[in-house]
Amino acid sequence: MENDTLRPVAPARPVAPYIGGKKHLAERLAACIAAVPHDSYVEPFVGMGGVFLRRRRAPKLEVINDISGDVATFFRILQRHYVPFMDMLRWQVAGRREFERLLASDPTTLTDLERAARFLYLQRAAYGGKVAGRSFGVSPGASSRFDVTRLAKLLDDLHERLAGVVIECLPYAEVIARYDRPGTLFYLDPPYHGSETDYGAGVFAAADFRRLAGQLAGINGRFILSINDTPEMRSTFAAFDQETVELTYSVNGASPQRVSELIVCSAGLPAEHAAPKGLFD
Repeated sequence: MENDTLRPVAPARPVAPYIGGKKHLAERLAACIAAVPHDSYVEPFVGMGGVFLRRRRAPKLEVINDISGDVATFFRILQRHYVPFMDMLRWQVAGRREFERLLASDPTTLTDLERAARFLYLQRAAYGGKVAGRSFGVSPGASSRFDVTRLAKLLDDLHERLAGVVIECLPYAEVIARYDRPGTLFYLDPPYHGSETDYGAGVFAAADFRRLAGQLAGINGRFILSINDTPEMRSTFAAFDQETVELTYSVNGASPQRVSELIVCSAGLPAEHAAPKGLFD
């Protein structure tokens, strides 16, 4: 069904890996999101925008949020100060020593431009898109992971895509409360159950899953949430519609591994707009 509340937008690629980035599921989630009528779209856990950027249709109001000051600063700088940011990146040296120097620096002591450049460099150069416990990654036979000549087109596309987008740096509960109203669609990608500390200490705790479920039960808008499929998550979000998605991952040449993702939707979402059986096949 065509959703006439949305306008076409050009999809873009995330400019750096980010743990939990939904690479294997993003296109299908984007199709599900586009099928739900909405005039406002909000992501309380945007990360590097793995789902946000792959959408091909969008309402006039889009809000991306992340509790990480690094993430929010990066998107704001790329949106508002693109030219000086690119000028700064051109002088960035790629190498382990530079990685370790930037990793040891306190981002709160840097200018916003410096902080955004530091974050992008560390995410591009770190192994596995890690946020906490980063280590320098090298791929044998491949060029440096931080190459401005290869990054320029990705950053330009992202800059264009961010035009008009509201960027927040708030706790998830606050951004949900602030933007909740009829017509709002939230896409939520919280940390995986059992991996809450992957984004740093104190960012998200196991108890937050129940807090989040309780808040979503009372919103005026609608939501789609993705999380790893565990008995605890099925129980926590039992009040809502659920569907299991089977995915195959292969990391660094290892044998493919089958995993399950749980897609949770607002209870009562019209069947033709929810994640129908077969959408994720």
